[in-house]
Amino acid sequence: MKRRFLRLAVISNIVLLLTIHGVASDLDSDTKALLEFADSVPHVREFNWKSPGSVCKSWIGITCSKDGSRVHGVHLPGMGLYGSIPVGTLGKLDALRVLSLRSNYLNGTIPSDVLSISSLQYVFLQSNDFSGSLPVSLSPRLSFMDLSANSFSGNIPETVKNLKRLSVLNLQFNTLSGIIPELDLPRLRSLNLSHNSLSGSIPRSLQKFPVSSFVGNTRLCGLPLADNCSGLSPADVPSPESSPFSSTPPHSSRKFNLGAVIAIVVAGASILLLLLLIAVVFCLKKKRNGKTTVIVAKAANSAKTENLKSDDFGSGVQGAEKNKLVFFEGCSYSFNLEDLLRASAEVLGKGSYGTAYKAILDEATTVVVKRLKDAGTGKKEFEQQMEIVNKLGRHPNVVPLLAYYFSKDEKLLVYEYKPAGSLSAALHGNRGTGRVPLDWESRLNISLGAAKGLAHIHSEDGGKFIHGNIKSSNVLLTNDISNSNGCISDFGLSPMMNFIPVKYRVAGYRAPEVIETRKVSQKSDVYSFGVVLLEMLTGKSPIQYSGYDDVVDLPRWVRSVVREEWTSEVFDMELTRYRNIEEEMVQMLQIALSCVGKAPDVRPNMDEVVHMIECIRHPELQNRPSSEDDRAKDSTEQPPSSQD
Repeated sequence: MKRRFLRLAVISNIVLLLTIHGVASDLDSDTKALLEFADSVPHVREFNWKSPGSVCKSWIGITCSKDGSRVHGVHLPGMGLYGSIPVGTLGKLDALRVLSLRSNYLNGTIPSDVLSISSLQYVFLQSNDFSGSLPVSLSPRLSFMDLSANSFSGNIPETVKNLKRLSVLNLQFNTLSGIIPELDLPRLRSLNLSHNSLSGSIPRSLQKFPVSSFVGNTRLCGLPLADNCSGLSPADVPSPESSPFSSTPPHSSRKFNLGAVIAIVVAGASILLLLLLIAVVFCLKKKRNGKTTVIVAKAANSAKTENLKSDDFGSGVQGAEKNKLVFFEGCSYSFNLEDLLRASAEVLGKGSYGTAYKAILDEATTVVVKRLKDAGTGKKEFEQQMEIVNKLGRHPNVVPLLAYYFSKDEKLLVYEYKPAGSLSAALHGNRGTGRVPLDWESRLNISLGAAKGLAHIHSEDGGKFIHGNIKSSNVLLTNDISNSNGCISDFGLSPMMNFIPVKYRVAGYRAPEVIETRKVSQKSDVYSFGVVLLEMLTGKSPIQYSGYDDVVDLPRWVRSVVREEWTSEVFDMELTRYRNIEEEMVQMLQIALSCVGKAPDVRPNMDEVVHMIECIRHPELQNRPSSEDDRAKDSTEQPPSSQD
């Protein structure tokens, strides 16, 4: 029996060692391929690809699998890459899922071993100078392929019709010719073949797409274009080998001549429009004393790029400083301010310190941009504050700051995007059909995580830091609702604000002393956190949300209910479905009420709050009577004062 056990143990160890060796070998192979690529392809902006051991942690533009065993993403947009991609470099990344080399100066053909990587799903190679034919060998898992604004020629390969997972195909602004193959792809939702040299009739499977998908191909006919192919003879229908730019043979049809005339007219109108646009920009620039609004892409590709952008987002960025986006050490993202301003910007919310935008740079890169308002600080003071924010953001329960931009008229902060949203959205969003309620386990985890994050901020550098704007919309969820944890966002902004607007000085999350004196402290942070806990317990909002009218002064209301001994009436109805949690909810209520004590001195500090919340889940940690429990008891038993 012992021999059998020893044999199994030896075999297990061998398998484990082989697995570890295999993982290390795979990552070593990926690292070697990346270094070969960096050595072979010149680049204007420097990479920080130095220490092989940190490839998944700090190499710019590189993302890895969750276990850190393989490279999954290469994101190097706008890095000034030029020359061609050698065979046997990127093609060796056989676990690659995302390849983004857009907006560079790469040329030559795309190596056959790159787009054929079997794991590849997203390809962003637009706005380069690639030439030759489109690759024939393509990954069957491709979902998004953008090869627009290059110099590709030849036919669209028939192998595209085998990409059953393809949802987006962008090939506009090339010189592709020939007929369009029948692309009966079930998931294809976006197609752009415009401004090429394609000919013949549009396949029936693609006639559902808009005119904009096909314009600029003068020898293309059929729906959705206005030209009808039914009246053309076989001689009139252009062959795949012909080109609209070739010399016209004697027997060429009048149809073709008309198309050429239309093309000339369109080209002339485009030039006229471009001149008009330049004149308008010049006038605006002169009017604004040299301060211009950065809106679109590089001048070289301005006619080729279509972008969605909030009219307000980045409107104060100065053209002379448009590339001065400051990244912190260790950030793996690779983009500049121009990329950020060209991104699709969606407003996430407007708060007391500014507006937050969700900026989508590509399919695999999404960040949150905070546009500050009323930040009355000089550049040096601002930069020093950003260093503090970066330092304190290195905690699992504090949202890290990735980068920032400073100018006299615009100040932008770039954060990680948390797709799970905020505690506020989880509590108050979608109260109708299809709502996923936040269960007690999740609420407890979120509260503990947020408490740890705030305690970390309060304890650093001798305890001199204050958040100043704790509220449920600044408590973000790190995972989905079913497995959530809380982290604190928007730290470090209050010291830079000139004043707190009147509408944010009303009762809500603000402590009484802040409303009166406008001065925040760690104890006022504790009060605000206590309101968040009450909001989590009751499901009631302490401030007005759009479409949500149930707004109360939470501390005052909860005290009045507890005083009348109707404690069970306090809790959110969504929590009543869970059994055996009443005692834990009452304990959390006591913690919350201790935090919202009217006098700052009676409130606990955040380390004590963390300890008390941990004791709800793990009673064995409660090994001594604590003064904070006495404070909680006093808070629940004392009747409201006459000021209530």
